[in-house]
Amino acid sequence: MEEKNKFNRLLRISIITVVCVLLVDQCLKIWIKTHMHLGQEVHVLGRWFILHYTENNGMAFGLELSGEFGKLILSMFRIIAAGAIGYYALMLMRKNAGARLIVFISLIFAGAVGNILDSAFYGLLFTESTYYQVAEFAPGAGYATFLHGKVVDMFYFPIIEGHFPSWFPIWADDEFIFFRPVFNIADSAITVGVMCIILFQSHFFKEQPHAGEVKESDSISEAGNVNDSFAG
Repeated sequence: MEEKNKFNRLLRISIITVVCVLLVDQCLKIWIKTHMHLGQEVHVLGRWFILHYTENNGMAFGLELSGEFGKLILSMFRIIAAGAIGYYALMLMRKNAGARLIVFISLIFAGAVGNILDSAFYGLLFTESTYYQVAEFAPGAGYATFLHGKVVDMFYFPIIEGHFPSWFPIWADDEFIFFRPVFNIADSAITVGVMCIILFQSHFFKEQPHAGEVKESDSISEAGNVNDSFAG
């Protein structure tokens, strides 16, 4: 009964995390798509934080596979990967993993699903965004078929701008911008989840003792119990 209660608690934590990320991600994407045209910018904090509306056919931070077939392969890969992450999260819950690990895995899952929703349904639900026209909500009269929609990106942080020095190999005198990629909340959720798991992996994935081995702390505890049994 106690294990079932722990599982239900972890499941609630995971569902809340996923729903919150998806709500914020999709609401912002839909607002951007229906209020801004491609390439339009809103300067939130001067030149450091810009809402820059762009779309991509592929992976996080604007990476992509070219062509319709590449887009379909990528969409299918996303769905399979999201399913595997969800299954892994359920396994961790059944093993009563820590709540923080479940939150981080749920962030990765939510990010994957967030971008899947764009690819799967935006092409069916919206007219095409252009550099001169804002997209409209038009179910059944969209710009693409199922799984061929484009992912909406908007966060742009060109914190440092300049040029590589003339002596620098390959990119001599080329423009340098940090951080150049444009991304969305789903991408951020994936990145935060992965980075946190890497940073705290020693805590989350402690080596389990082999069969027949007893941890030092357990031995001390048992010894204390023996001493207590002889006391008084």
